[in-house]
Amino acid sequence: MRASLIQIGVDDDESVDSRRKRAASLVSEQAGADLVVLPELWTTGAFAYESFAAEAEPLEGPTYEAMAKAASDAGVWLHAGSIPERTASDSGSAAGDGPLYNTSLVFSPDGQLAAAYRKIHRFGFDKGEAVLMGAGSNLVTVRMPGTTAGLATCYDLRFPELFRGLVDAGAELLVIPAGWPERRRSHWTLLAQARAVENQAYVLACGTAGTHAGVPQAGHSIVVDPWGEVLGEAGTSEEVLTVEFDPGRVATTREQFPALKDRVLGLDAPRR
Repeated sequence: MRASLIQIGVDDDESVDSRRKRAASLVSEQAGADLVVLPELWTTGAFAYESFAAEAEPLEGPTYEAMAKAASDAGVWLHAGSIPERTASDSGSAAGDGPLYNTSLVFSPDGQLAAAYRKIHRFGFDKGEAVLMGAGSNLVTVRMPGTTAGLATCYDLRFPELFRGLVDAGAELLVIPAGWPERRRSHWTLLAQARAVENQAYVLACGTAGTHAGVPQAGHSIVVDPWGEVLGEAGTSEEVLTVEFDPGRVATTREQFPALKDRVLGLDAPRR
């Protein structure tokens, strides 16, 4: 399997529309890859809180349309990163009146939407994303040829129970778009490897370059195998990280070192 992680640069001076067109062009250039991944909130920047409401779009908005076409043009599975999604209100009015979500979109090679994942763990504690966006509630997996991908986003990486749930749902490949800040880059690398080792799964973690509302980004998109080995890692600038790997190694690793079978916590409590 060949995966290309597009570590796109986010510049506060570039318009959302311009970056959307540029991202679509970069995706279209990845013909020959099986899976292409974009980062979290690359249209606005993950820390550009003041832009979320202004740039939010319905699920099937301009980013959806651009990414669907790009996936189809390249003939690839595309994890299009995430967008600030504007939903309809509870009263049933048109999209635009309801809450915001940090929503990831995955397209099949024919440009059809294969999955959408609303980020469960929102970053910011008592400000930013944590108060501006709603929380998702559903674990999402996507069946692709030869593997099943589990979806997570950025801050989700710090919560191992989410990934256990994805593994229980069949995930062998964990795809994590992010807008991770440079000041916590060591955590990014450490947690990506930890999630791979403890779940005996591949981790594809795609970050951004540049800055989000003045917050320098970590970059260092990374691909980790089920044994925790780093198969490829980007630098800090915009680049496309392309890595080839064998999805069958997940089953082999889990068979040769069957640690997942020894799990106790998280199972149904014994009867008394």
